[in-house]
Amino acid sequence: MKMVKSLLLGTAAGLVAMTGAQAADLPVKAKPVQYVKICSLYGAGFYYIPGTDMCLKVGGWVRQYMTWNTNGSLTTGPLVLAENTRNTQTFAQRTRGYITADARNQTEYGTLRSYIAVGLSGNPDAPTGSPLFSANRGFIQLAGFTFGLSQSFYDFHATPAYSYFGGNINPSSDSGDGGKLVTAYTAQFGNGLSATISAEAQRNTPVYNANIAVATNAAITDSHLAMQWPDVIANLRVDQAWGSAQIMAAIHDASGKYYNTSTAIGAQDLGHPSDKIGFAIGAGAKFLLPMVAPGDVFSFQVNYTQGAGGFANNSAGQYSSYHGGLGGSYAYGLFTDGVYGGVLGTTATGVELTTTWGVNAAFEHFWSKRWQTSLYGAYVATSYGDLGNRMVCASTSTQGGFLNATLGSASTAAAGCDNNFAVWIVGSRTQWNIDSSTYIGVDVAYAGLKTASGGTRSVTGIGAQPTAIRTVEDTGEWLAQFRVHRNFYP
Repeated sequence: MKMVKSLLLGTAAGLVAMTGAQAADLPVKAKPVQYVKICSLYGAGFYYIPGTDMCLKVGGWVRQYMTWNTNGSLTTGPLVLAENTRNTQTFAQRTRGYITADARNQTEYGTLRSYIAVGLSGNPDAPTGSPLFSANRGFIQLAGFTFGLSQSFYDFHATPAYSYFGGNINPSSDSGDGGKLVTAYTAQFGNGLSATISAEAQRNTPVYNANIAVATNAAITDSHLAMQWPDVIANLRVDQAWGSAQIMAAIHDASGKYYNTSTAIGAQDLGHPSDKIGFAIGAGAKFLLPMVAPGDVFSFQVNYTQGAGGFANNSAGQYSSYHGGLGGSYAYGLFTDGVYGGVLGTTATGVELTTTWGVNAAFEHFWSKRWQTSLYGAYVATSYGDLGNRMVCASTSTQGGFLNATLGSASTAAAGCDNNFAVWIVGSRTQWNIDSSTYIGVDVAYAGLKTASGGTRSVTGIGAQPTAIRTVEDTGEWLAQFRVHRNFYP
């Protein structure tokens, strides 16, 4: 019996051993590997880069524009150095596309973020529509610091959120698509209250040396001192459930170059005006209006500047518009930070700062999740002090037929010569949201130029037709844009 029992146990042990050996020879199913691991720390669309603790979100957008009566440019429009005749390009179109990347990870100092947006833009001024490279964002953020190309910390009211028109067409302080080079620190105080100090690339409009005559239908020669220091900006902001608000200020170098305009060696030894600092102050608010309809909002911003007009109109150019060819009308405005002129020791002046103020406002209403309409407007006015006006009047013999006495010494400006002017726009944009990422819309606006030189008068020598007789008077243009846009971020 004992022999039989031992035999059975030995056989069983042998079978178990043989079975184990055979099982070891069989392929073992590998554990599943998650090649893309979702990162939920920073919101939807982020995933971990394999092998790291960095989270990445890749996105972007593409859009097609078609515009009518923008004088062939979606940036400058019908009122900037434009002669609107049968030679004028009425229709323009452009395609733009951007790829964005947002990378974040945690450090002992908080979240470290880097962001970049690069793309291509079809050039409406080229017959073939050749694309132009564009990079409007590229910055690093850590522990309250921002370094790189970003939106200016002076900006508050976001014009592109309510209108398809930007640049000189829709004047605003918003740096928009272009962005600004910034080095900034933002302190958070709790309850949505924050403050920022920022050094940013200068927003220069020309500092005008009145020793240089203004050519007809051309931008004035800029005699702004080459950049010695950046614009310095500070803001105080609050973000709450009802919306947000901000007050801000900036200082800006508005100094000029030399009195003598020659570039010959030694010709500039006759001196230059003393350095001059301009400034800008502004305030804005955004109110959420769910009691009207979900998504409704009202937003505005006001700006006042002396010698820093770019903070009231970030894309300012020389406003000069001609209409109708022979016998047509003519309007203009010289946008400057300041004016100086004369000869050192006799009639030399300092930089006389120009005053500019402006307001932007918009209301957005959602009829439904699919349909929304905005109503927006902007007004930017520029005015010259007495001496600055006299100097411009003395130098603009071709810019409107004006002629005055010796620079810096005339007691009054020539009759009818008043360089104060204003630009404005009112418009409405309606868009149909196909889904949360795609929309089709139309924006219709009227842009106006309240001309310098005090109203209606006949002038000669304007534009490409020197014998033309034109009337200087306020002018305006209707314009429209059709857009198709799609975001493709997670």
